[in-house]
Amino acid sequence: MESMEKTMEGWQSVADSDDLLEGGDGIRFELDRAGLGPLAAFCVRFEGQARAYLNRCSHVPVELDWQPGKFFDDTGIYLICATHGAMYEADSGACIAGPCRGQALRALMAKEEGNQIWVKMATTPPPPERK
Repeated sequence: MESMEKTMEGWQSVADSDDLLEGGDGIRFELDRAGLGPLAAFCVRFEGQARAYLNRCSHVPVELDWQPGKFFDDTGIYLICATHGAMYEADSGACIAGPCRGQALRALMAKEEGNQIWVKMATTPPPPERK
């Protein structure tokens, strides 16, 4: 993709649709927060749909991927935090195993249009970090 600066009425283009493979590497991006600074985020393809989340474990606010784009476990079914081993459902972001069981990743609205993956730009800050 040539530019990450593409926007459409409150949506931000984060990737070409063809670059996001089912159960494969995710695409990291920064979500614009309307002058509040960027947030680390990512999108993956699961069950044919683009799914987007803030790149922050719900247990401790660290990024999930152990190498850029490596969000899925070996099965390509669950998202996994490389630091804590927490496992998340790829379709909902719900934590199903690990220290944050019962919590969830912060989901972002994502859609595909014009061979692009679009994510709704954040207008509010994320919830406060847990201590």
